Amino acid sequence: MDFLLITPQARPGVALIQLNRPKELNALNGQLIREIRDALQILDADDAVRVVIITGSERAFAAGADIKEMAGRTAVDMFLDDRFATLEQIRRFRKPLIGAVSGFALGGGCELAMTCDMLVASETAQFGQPEIRLGTMPGAGGTQRLARAVGKAKAMEMVLTGEFISAQEAHRVGLVNRVVPVGQYLEEAFRLAASIAAKSPVAARLAKESINRVFETHLDEGLHFERKNFYLTFASEDQKEGMAAFVEKRQPEFKGR
Repeated sequence: MDFLLITPQARPGVALIQLNRPKELNALNGQLIREIRDALQILDADDAVRVVIITGSERAFAAGADIKEMAGRTAVDMFLDDRFATLEQIRRFRKPLIGAVSGFALGGGCELAMTCDMLVASETAQFGQPEIRLGTMPGAGGTQRLARAVGKAKAMEMVLTGEFISAQEAHRVGLVNRVVPVGQYLEEAFRLAASIAAKSPVAARLAKESINRVFETHLDEGLHFERKNFYLTFASEDQKEGMAAFVEKRQPEFKGR
C-alpha cells in the first residue's frame, strides 16, 4: 500500500486506515481508491477486526478527486476506467465503518466519507461537492447520498453552488454524528468504535445491512428484510450468550459466531 497506513489492531477489535498522500491533501487518484478497496476486503476477512475507522490528516480527510489525473480524459476513458465501480465495492464493506474527518472532505472525499456508516468530525472539518466549479457534477454518489443525508433543498444548494458547509452545519443537517475539538476527533472515533466492537459482530453486520436497506427498498420490503435478519440472529451463539448474560446479570462475551 503506497498511499495508506493500516493498523489492523489499533485498539482491540478496531482497525485504522489512514489516507497518506499529504502533499496532495489525500486527493483520490485511481491507485488510492483501489488501495482503500483492497484494504477493506482484507479487513473484512479478518475475524479479529470488528470495526474499521478510516481517516486522513488534521488538514484534510480527502480534498477531492485527483483533478490532474482526470483533466485530459475523455468520456470513453472515464467509462472504461470506471473507478466509481471501485467505490461501490468500498460501499459493500460488511462491518461497521466509521469516518474520522478533519479539514477538507470535498468532492470525492465527501463522497468517500458518505460511504461510511457514521462520521465523527473535528471542528475544522468542511464538507462539499464543488464539482460544478469545474464544469462537471458529482459522479460517485454525491447527489444521491447527500440528498438522502441532508434532504433535497440542502443537497441542491451544495451541489449547484459548490459551497462548503462547516462541521457544525453538517451535524445540524444530519450528515455527521458528532463534532469535537480537532485534537479529539480520532479519539472520539475510537470511543465510538470500541462501543460497537464490544457488541455482537454478527448482530452488527445484520443490523448494518438492514439499515442500508432503507435506501434501496420500499417500506414493506425493508420490514420483511429486517425481520428476516432479526430471526437470523437467533441462529448465532452471540444471541444465546447475550440473552443468557442479561438473565444472569453479567457482561456478555461475544465471539462473533
